[in-house]
Amino acid sequence: MRNTSTILVVDDEPDNLKLMQLILKNDYQLLFANSGKAALGAAEKHRPDLILMDIMLPDMDGYEACRLLKASKKTEDIPLIFVTAMGDVENESLGFDLGAVDYIQKPVSIPIVLRRVQTHLSLIRASRWEKLVDSSIRMLGKAGHYNDSDTGKHIWRMAQYAGAIATGVGWTQEQVEMLKLAAPMHDTGKIGIPDHILKAPRKLTDEEWEIMRRHPKIGYEILSTESSPVFQMAAEIALGHHEKWDGSGYPSKLVGETIPESCRIVALADVFDALTMKRPYKEAWPIERTLAVINEGSGSHFEPRLVSKFNEIIPELLHIKQVWRDDDEPEEVQSWPGPLQVVGNG
Repeated sequence: MRNTSTILVVDDEPDNLKLMQLILKNDYQLLFANSGKAALGAAEKHRPDLILMDIMLPDMDGYEACRLLKASKKTEDIPLIFVTAMGDVENESLGFDLGAVDYIQKPVSIPIVLRRVQTHLSLIRASRWEKLVDSSIRMLGKAGHYNDSDTGKHIWRMAQYAGAIATGVGWTQEQVEMLKLAAPMHDTGKIGIPDHILKAPRKLTDEEWEIMRRHPKIGYEILSTESSPVFQMAAEIALGHHEKWDGSGYPSKLVGETIPESCRIVALADVFDALTMKRPYKEAWPIERTLAVINEGSGSHFEPRLVSKFNEIIPELLHIKQVWRDDDEPEEVQSWPGPLQVVGNG
């Protein structure tokens, strides 16, 4: 099956262009240019997926052409491989410094050309899928809060808090990065809650609270349909972020370590952010008051071990708060004078 990727081949020797055509024509869409200027024009007009470029060109060398391609917003992301007889270390280093992703030595080997092209196009596809997944995650995170009173950067800031706590209790960097992607989707299930409940400017009735408490299961049902690890963790968090250490949470009244650790971490991070952010119905709480409430919830709402780690990293959390502050917040964020006096039943 013919690949839909487009490759721009740049060389001033017709025989070299013909050889690259023979090697690649059965698998890729091909464009050709015989000078640096022609290459710049073709790259800007057609946006190829990959450029194969000779260094010795008649009007400008391949290095200059590469520099100009990387300097343009329209072409800076197109990967470029030099195909050249100039293969010494100094030349290769210069090419990599200018932004090339690889070198193919002349005279070319057909298997090497095909393998190098396949490898870099695979990397491009992987990068595009990664961006697509990231965009999907961001959309789901926003969707969960679209009709809520949360504002600005809440879900992204909360995810950073969760990552800091997870790092503190020994999660690996890979696990932390996954948590920071999954956490913003914790309220995806609010998509299924009627507007008149989400936006109610009053205390909810018992019947309305019953409906509101359905959102963890709704979120789980939405997110668990995707098998990737990020979405599986997001489904876990969506279902369990309202569970409490003492079993008084919902929807399953889980107790202690039967609550997944991801949910315990996100619950703590979410409450910290909710209390310290301004809402239409309340002002942001002072740090001291917020910490007192969190420590009072140690052993009931929150796992004591996590609260202890939370107290240790207050300066880091306040730094995150400043970096991810909402647009209507002042730049000054209260620094924690310490030492912290822990209160409650932790």
